[in-house]
Amino acid sequence: MEDHNRLDPSHQQSTENLARAIYVVNRHAKTAPNPKFLYALKKKALLKLVHEGKAVKKGLHFSNNPKFSKQQSDVLVSAGEYYFHMPPTKDDFDKLPHLGSLNKTYRNPKAHMSLTKAKILLQGYVGMKEEKAQSFQSKKTRTYEKPVFKRLGESYR
Repeated sequence: MEDHNRLDPSHQQSTENLARAIYVVNRHAKTAPNPKFLYALKKKALLKLVHEGKAVKKGLHFSNNPKFSKQQSDVLVSAGEYYFHMPPTKDDFDKLPHLGSLNKTYRNPKAHMSLTKAKILLQGYVGMKEEKAQSFQSKKTRTYEKPVFKRLGESYR
């Protein structure tokens, strides 16, 4: 069984391990408190994999959830045994074939990796750091005020 406290540097940045980490991050992003960071991490990692030749842009798919009910396409990227979608660039429309609608029968293989481990792996790969969100207590600007009790009929102002 893998040690969850340490990342094995020999297997750390293999294409398959990075693809597995992207899959885990993408799966958790849908319900995460900070999804923007996770989606940005996924996009940056995929772009770097494509740039290094470890992943391939296969084509364009119609998006299942288009913005503002307009038809929209996503780029299908293959990395290892996994397939991912990401927003297209203008060049993608010129260079990539359109594959039509998404094949709903295909599923990515299951990945057994914690979100923390996946984030550490991808952050190290792309050199991106997560900004820690301020806690609810530190966002408050007001200090505690004692409640004021008035007699029945008196104004609170």
